[in-house]
Amino acid sequence: MPTYRPPKTASSEITPRQVYVRRRELLGAAALGAMALYSGGKASAAALSAVESKYKVDEKPTPIKDVTTYNNFYEFGLDKGDPAALSGDFKPLPWTIKVDGMVNKPGTFDLEALMKEFPIEERTYRMRCVEAWSMVIPWDGFPLASLLDKVEPLGSAKYVAFETVVRPEEMPGQKGFFQSLDWPYVEGLRLDEARHPLTLLAVGLYGETLPNQNGAPIRLVVPWKYGFKGIKSIVRITLTDQQPKNTWQVTNPQEYGFYANVNPAVDHPRWSQASERRIGESGFFGASRHPTLPFNGYADEVASLYTGMDLRANF
Repeated sequence: MPTYRPPKTASSEITPRQVYVRRRELLGAAALGAMALYSGGKASAAALSAVESKYKVDEKPTPIKDVTTYNNFYEFGLDKGDPAALSGDFKPLPWTIKVDGMVNKPGTFDLEALMKEFPIEERTYRMRCVEAWSMVIPWDGFPLASLLDKVEPLGSAKYVAFETVVRPEEMPGQKGFFQSLDWPYVEGLRLDEARHPLTLLAVGLYGETLPNQNGAPIRLVVPWKYGFKGIKSIVRITLTDQQPKNTWQVTNPQEYGFYANVNPAVDHPRWSQASERRIGESGFFGASRHPTLPFNGYADEVASLYTGMDLRANF
């Protein structure tokens, strides 16, 4: 089974700033019903009406061109450009999410209805990949805690498990006899991590609905953890009292653990995690490098979740 390979340096062009500014003109004019705009099953990018949030980092956002063309989404292929190139047949609408397990009110929920029920927030987060590259992304979404409150977790629930959709007819990375990973892709969080205010269910970026290659129509964003925790195209969320085995932990447990908290002091077995290559920024020798921050810069908010834990053992 293939494992992560160290990334190649990508040449990137800066997307004109007006791509980002343009969305300001669209906000308010667009209704959430615009998400239903699609023909032949393919979603069209639609503007989202989002409220500004206090959750923002004071760093320049990564150009949208890089955010949407440099991705890990193995369901569409192993190379960074495969998701953008090979996801055109994926049909993200209509979409439902099943929430079950240790809850009082399990159900299957229509995404568009959830987007009308929960206010969409605009949040700009750092994103740090386990492969030692990073981005700064303006996400649009709602707190995972809002959905969890709706289903009322039982007192015995301790973890939250997530599953990605399996559609080999639309996702070429899931086709064929030899597969890079076992499907469906599975991720998990402790319940307190899932309920943390920073944990987001993203339905858009840069003010528009998510592109297929970025996890349309809904994905998880946990900004203090490595990017592979941000499971994409979610179809099921299960509350449980057992720690889920996430996909990369099952595939290569020596390299990928359950927690995946960003930790510059704990190297990956095959590369250092002390610094990161910021996609979309130019430096003297290519993409600029930044020192990696504990918990990706969110230590003040989340370090208390891990008081007393050995984060080298619980990696």
